[in-house]
Amino acid sequence: MSTLQLVFDLDGTLVDSAPDIHAAVARMLAGEGLPPLDLATVTSFIGNGLPKLVERVIVRVGLDMRQHPRLTKATLHHYSAASSDLTRPYPGVVAALTALQQAGHLMGVCTNKPVAPARDVLRDLGLAPFFSAVIGGDSLPVAKPDPAPLHACIAALGGGPTLYIGDSEVDAATATAAGVPFALFTEGYRKTSVADLAPLMQFSDFDDLPFLLAQTRLS
Repeated sequence: MSTLQLVFDLDGTLVDSAPDIHAAVARMLAGEGLPPLDLATVTSFIGNGLPKLVERVIVRVGLDMRQHPRLTKATLHHYSAASSDLTRPYPGVVAALTALQQAGHLMGVCTNKPVAPARDVLRDLGLAPFFSAVIGGDSLPVAKPDPAPLHACIAALGGGPTLYIGDSEVDAATATAAGVPFALFTEGYRKTSVADLAPLMQFSDFDDLPFLLAQTRLS
């Protein structure tokens, strides 16, 4: 098996972080005297980074968009204070990452989550040692689906054949824009069909990922 650079998305791919994001949004809304949105609604807003998520919340509840910077800061504050309380790796993630690391693959994370809480989540859940590079939504002036963050993560790993592994439309678009093959984890926060995303490979169980990669050759 040839070794690859493997770059993972974080939310909805390696970890189910929606409960903690939902809780942070609920606390922000409570500060505005508003009731919480349901978990499914907040989960549907995940994928384009925290500022976009807060923008979608503002539209949904009818707040003043001019308050967007303040409400984004408040949501980040609440999230950073408890970003790992309810977040958990998906089943099989730790075993898969262990096997992939032992096989010699270099691994990184490219997420639209701000880089500080992204690193906090990886540290708190014991995942940080697997990753040699972490690029967040605020690491560069642009975020996914712009290809620049993925290119930066690939460069930080040293370059070479790379597979991007994510769960959403944003991840698929990022891989396409970057010219990088895409693997889809089907159990995350995706809103459209698998066929619409046209991944090189797909998997619903992380236990299958090392086997799938053992059959993959990228140039």
